[in-house]
Amino acid sequence: MATLACLPRAGPVRCRQRPALLTVLLLLLAPVAGANIYAFTDADGTTHFSNVPQDKRYRLALSTPRDSAEVTTGKRAPGVQYRASQRARWSQLIDSTAQNLNLDAALLHAVIATESGYNWRAVSPKGAIGLMQLMPATAGRYGVTNLYDPQQNVRAGAQHLRELMGRFDNDLRLVLAAYNAGEQAVARYGNRVPPYQETMQYVPRVLGNYARNQQRP
Repeated sequence: MATLACLPRAGPVRCRQRPALLTVLLLLLAPVAGANIYAFTDADGTTHFSNVPQDKRYRLALSTPRDSAEVTTGKRAPGVQYRASQRARWSQLIDSTAQNLNLDAALLHAVIATESGYNWRAVSPKGAIGLMQLMPATAGRYGVTNLYDPQQNVRAGAQHLRELMGRFDNDLRLVLAAYNAGEQAVARYGNRVPPYQETMQYVPRVLGNYARNQQRP
C-alpha cells in the first residue's frame, strides 16, 4: 500500500515524485494559511513544495482562495433550488465559452451540472477542482494557473471536451466516459465505456441532463 513520503506543514516540503500522491499533498498543503502552493523538481527527482517559495526554481502549482474556508469538499450541495441559482450565476460564462470553442452550450452545462452542481468551490475526494472538476494534471495541459478561477476552469474543461470529441469522433458516450475515467481507460477497453460503476452511472446522467437542456427555451 502506498504511503506519503512527506508530511505537509507551513514552509517547504520535499517528497519523491509519485503522481497519485502529489495531488493529495497539494490538497493537504493548500489550507496552510490559505496560500498558493509552489513546486519544483530537483536533479535527484525530488519534488519540493512550499507556500513561501524562497528559491527561484519554484513555479506555481496550485492557487487557492485567500480564505481557505471558501474551499468545500464533495461535489455539490443537494437540492434543485441551489443548483438552479448557481446555473443562473454562471450561465453567461458557460454560454460564451461554448460559443468561442464551437461547443454546444447545452452539453457544457450538462457536464458542469453533473460534475459540480455549478459549485465553483467544489473539491472532490480524488482532488478534482471547480466547476468542471479538473484534476491538476489535466488543467496544466491547458495552461490553467488557478483552478479556482471559474473562467480558467470552464475554458480548460471545455477545451478538454472539444479535444475528446475530436479523438472519439464526436461519440458523446465515449467522450463523456473519457472525461470521467480518462482517455487511456476508454482505449484500454477497446474504445468502449469502461466497466467502472462510477463511469457507467456518469455517462447516462450527463446525457440525461444534456437532453433536458436541449429542451430548455
